[in-house]
Amino acid sequence: MSEVALEQATGLNLPQSKERPWLFGLLIAPNGVLANGLISGVLSYLLRKQGVGIGRSSEIIALLILPQSIYFLWSPITDFWIRRRTWLIVGAIASALTMAAAFHGGRLDTPSAVSLMFLSSCFGQLIVSSCGGMMGTLRSEATRRRASSFYQAGSLAFGALGIFGLASLAEKFSIGPLGWITAALIAVPALAALAAPEQPQQSKEGIKQTFACIWQEFKTTFLRWRAVPYTLLMLFPMCSGAAIGLLPGIAQDYGFTGQQMAWMNGLGGALLTAAGALAATLVPTRIRASVAYLSVGILNEATIAILWLGPLHPSTYFVGATLSLFTIGACYALFTAVVLEFLGNSGKSGCARYSIINSMGNVPVAYMTAVDGHGGKLWGARGLAGTDAVVGTIGAAILLTYFLTRKRPHPPSY
Repeated sequence: MSEVALEQATGLNLPQSKERPWLFGLLIAPNGVLANGLISGVLSYLLRKQGVGIGRSSEIIALLILPQSIYFLWSPITDFWIRRRTWLIVGAIASALTMAAAFHGGRLDTPSAVSLMFLSSCFGQLIVSSCGGMMGTLRSEATRRRASSFYQAGSLAFGALGIFGLASLAEKFSIGPLGWITAALIAVPALAALAAPEQPQQSKEGIKQTFACIWQEFKTTFLRWRAVPYTLLMLFPMCSGAAIGLLPGIAQDYGFTGQQMAWMNGLGGALLTAAGALAATLVPTRIRASVAYLSVGILNEATIAILWLGPLHPSTYFVGATLSLFTIGACYALFTAVVLEFLGNSGKSGCARYSIINSMGNVPVAYMTAVDGHGGKLWGARGLAGTDAVVGTIGAAILLTYFLTRKRPHPPSY
């Protein structure tokens, strides 16, 4: 992707030194605390402390995760009326206040508390779409790659810190005060948006001209042959990370203790994936994002194969899980880079198009969790890892063959 071409396409003229790609590690922090730290992290622990059963807890958490897959339904709002960085702050504050209100009631499993937490999760996705729209305005491929890595690393690292902090404080505070602490952890990092490069205010033209421009952007992104392989990149089974969520369930088969498993797949695992995301910045930008993503994806499946082919021994689990967590972090960072490659420049509808593309990436997580689980049911712990390794490698190899035989496309102009 040519820096000059992308600059012309976006219409921005910001010096590259002012784009500050590292800032996206802070901009995504509010959603990292909310989604990874609370909802997918410590919430099940808080529910169990209140005597909520595993089944009911799973239902609540599954509902709260749902907005991550359907947020493209309301995310287009972040392309209108106010600047994207302002929408990020609005989303974070709204999410924080509704989460504090949910905790204020005392019980987290009541219909009102669950409804408020669901609303908080919906507001939190405005942070994601705002970040995506802002990343789409970055000019150079190198800056976009670095932003993708910091974005994923920040989400994972702040999520891990959120789990550690909230789990520790849960022993010292009642649920009400803990809600205000959670709200502060969500809202305060959003102030980093004030340091973000100023985004152009959206949609100053008339309604007819605005929607004509947006329709043209959607056609250029989605309604052409170039979109087909990129859509398959989002939907194919490699780099889903589904096996990571299932690894705790097979740790005992390899002789891992509960405490060792908790560290490996908890705070330690999150920091490993964050480190892997940052390591993705070492991939040269002359290698297009799609090729780098698929290549690292095959490497990730090779690390999972250690658990498939190795003996049922603690060292096998330690080596396989460590390498798998690190490489999946790199996959996550390169996935975001692929999303930006698919997106092109933000234009007037960058948040909406980013949300649609990014949401498709959640589909393989769902179906590969089921596929891997079926493999484990049929063939045990090794079968679970082997299923993921084989299916993921086949999917990555097919698409890698395609992208290696195609030239890097020029960025679309609107």
